[in-house]
Amino acid sequence: MRFLESLALLLAAGSLSAQQPAQKTQTDTQKPPAGSSSSQASAAQQAPDAPKPHALKPQPKRILGLMPNYRAVSAGSIPPPPTPKQAFKIATQNSFDYSSFVFVGITSLLAEGSNAHPQLGKGPGGFWGYYWRGFLDKTDGNYLVIYALPTVLHEDERYYAMGQGGVLKRGVYAASRVLITPNYRGHNTFNASEIFGRGISQAVSVTYYPSSDRTFGDIAQKYGYAVGRDALTNTFREFWPDIAAHLPHRHPKS
Repeated sequence: MRFLESLALLLAAGSLSAQQPAQKTQTDTQKPPAGSSSSQASAAQQAPDAPKPHALKPQPKRILGLMPNYRAVSAGSIPPPPTPKQAFKIATQNSFDYSSFVFVGITSLLAEGSNAHPQLGKGPGGFWGYYWRGFLDKTDGNYLVIYALPTVLHEDERYYAMGQGGVLKRGVYAASRVLITPNYRGHNTFNASEIFGRGISQAVSVTYYPSSDRTFGDIAQKYGYAVGRDALTNTFREFWPDIAAHLPHRHPKS
């Protein structure tokens, strides 16, 4: 009996000694390896050096300090659809901004100098004939394209800048916005407000331009000019923040 008791005690002692190294090994595996905290700190210090996403430049309210840019939406921004009041405000800003009077004055001076409409005459009287007609062209076009038709058709006529990508890709995108625009649900759709709005504006102009300039060819030429001007303006809006960032003594937000 004593022999059996001694043997049992020896076996128990052996099992305890075998369990202790195993527990120690398990505890050691649960501990983080030495220097892990310093490795994490080092990784955290290296994080700022990782590649950063392309910085999207905001659209300014004016281009060159003169041209109004209220229709532009900065790249990456998704504002809610404009209310009729907001659309009316943008159309008014574009129509009666001081730069509009300057722009119409320049185009009227060029038209008078080239005798674009001989029936309007030359000199101060002729210049005034060009001026008020040009201003009316610009104003009724703005209210039709930016406010009236978008409100009825639920289209967003603001220009959403792309802000990144190749020059060709961005240029094609900007120019194509005269044909494509988002609706109030954020889905791209045919830009009926632009295409039909400019057409209605040209049809209205028939009532106040000389009869000799009411031919289909003359109206089509003016219509193409108006749509092409909007496409060119969108392209200029798209690239202006990048251009301004490289101009001396200028800030992209100016």
